[in-house]
Amino acid sequence: MARFGFERLSAQDAGFLWAETPNQPMHVGALALFETGPLQREDGGVDIDRYRAQAESRLHWIPRYRQKLEWTPVERWPVWVDDRNFDIAHHIRHIALPRPGTQEQLKEIAARINSRRLDRRHALWEVWVIEGVEGGEQFAILNKIHHCMIDGAAGADLSQVLMSPSPKVEEGPEIPYMPRPAPTRSELLGDVVSETVRRPLALARDWIAQATSSPAQRAATEMDGPSARERLRAFAEMASHAATAASPTPINGDLGPHRRLDWLTMPLDDVKELRRELGCTINDVVLATVTGALRRYLFRRRMDVKELDFRISAPVSMRRPEHDRIQGNHVSSWVVRLPLSLDDPIEQIEAIQQTTEELKASNAALAVDTIMELAEWVPGPILERALPAIGSSGPVNMIVTNVPGPQFPLYLAGSRLLAMYPVVPLIPGGGLGVALFSYEGKLCWGFNGDFELVPDLTSLVDDIAASFEGLRQATVDRYLGRRTAAPESPSLPEPESVEAPVEETAAEVDEEEASPAEAPTPIALVDQPAPEPEAEPIEASSPPEDEDETPGISTAVGR
Repeated sequence: MARFGFERLSAQDAGFLWAETPNQPMHVGALALFETGPLQREDGGVDIDRYRAQAESRLHWIPRYRQKLEWTPVERWPVWVDDRNFDIAHHIRHIALPRPGTQEQLKEIAARINSRRLDRRHALWEVWVIEGVEGGEQFAILNKIHHCMIDGAAGADLSQVLMSPSPKVEEGPEIPYMPRPAPTRSELLGDVVSETVRRPLALARDWIAQATSSPAQRAATEMDGPSARERLRAFAEMASHAATAASPTPINGDLGPHRRLDWLTMPLDDVKELRRELGCTINDVVLATVTGALRRYLFRRRMDVKELDFRISAPVSMRRPEHDRIQGNHVSSWVVRLPLSLDDPIEQIEAIQQTTEELKASNAALAVDTIMELAEWVPGPILERALPAIGSSGPVNMIVTNVPGPQFPLYLAGSRLLAMYPVVPLIPGGGLGVALFSYEGKLCWGFNGDFELVPDLTSLVDDIAASFEGLRQATVDRYLGRRTAAPESPSLPEPESVEAPVEETAAEVDEEEASPAEAPTPIALVDQPAPEPEAEPIEASSPPEDEDETPGISTAVGR
């Protein structure tokens, strides 16, 4: 049969399959809150049939949602094939919260659903529609998509495919699903043989082209990608991190089967204002906020934070324009040491800014990208055994990722999206994952914690809010301390004669110190509107600087 009947997974996509264990599901997801609006039935519930019909009318834009896994013989490499028995009712499920439908009830049921692995006999995604939130005025949608299908940046784009920027309900034409014939075992074996021959020939062709081309020719033919020296340098830096384990902390250890979920919402403008005043990126503000929160949290867990070598994995997008129509993962990662030993929030963010700038300059993200290219040569059974064998004392303690979203409202069958909280899978031995998503002027924080390693996840969320307020206040203090003129005070008449000093009473001293004539004139920070850039993800480079550099510090951090 023709080759187009199936597609091989890349080594990076397949790696997420092989890294999955019973206690470590590898699906990404998000919990989205909606106004019930037009989807509300007369009895107060959600019209699930209408939602399923709209979702199915758009699945032709996402072919992977109707495909499942098969495995090649001998090599045991995964491939995508069309699911001839696809049933959308299996993937879009409907439940309700008991009254009164509080946020705490929603977090509990969402954590239980998120703890379960996806069924590999079907397409690797699920959507859970949870009605009855806030007494029925809202409903939630919990998405679960296996990481072998998409990365964070692709997931953000996917949300705009399944939803609409218009509140008008537009029923698209139903396009019949015509699955391609499934490959036979002999056809899959033929693919193994062809890949075994093709890969060394392609590698030899690239090496010859690199060796015989001048720099001008490589630039003209767009072959001037990262050099072998740059890749080797990035790989050596990553190896230095892997050679020594990060400091053990209470949030690290063997993962259990259960999870806790929580979330937090901040005004995105507050974060952008801090970025402008501090001259850094939004990601630097995020990592500084996490640093301050972990100092508080680990101190309560009886840890001496000044002695810790605490590292986080920060995913970095490697997507290029040619990847827009290619599904799957195009992501690398940085290893960032958080300055937990520093007390001052300004010193923390300056240290983080220096670290991230060095990582950008050294092109550190090339290391994982290089490993994924080499992994294409490793037989599937070896990778399948190697990845789950990674111990709990790895080179990083946790993962923090930030993905930009649309800054305009989205609607699902006319129901408005209020907020979307991402859920990142936990890394081996890391009991905490933090993911952020910006949407319509809000920065949505999603927290995924191991049930036993992080028993007080709510306290950590409170620490995030307190840490951000601490960074904001430190920024205000720094701005006030940079005034260019001395405080003004009214001129006093020259004394006619010099008299001996008179001892003043305590009451007179207090009265003089409180006199408005002697008090410094306060400087108000003015918050001026300005065109804002898109929030930049940890996967991407820094956003362009705002045109308005007037610092303004807002308030409000909400749960």
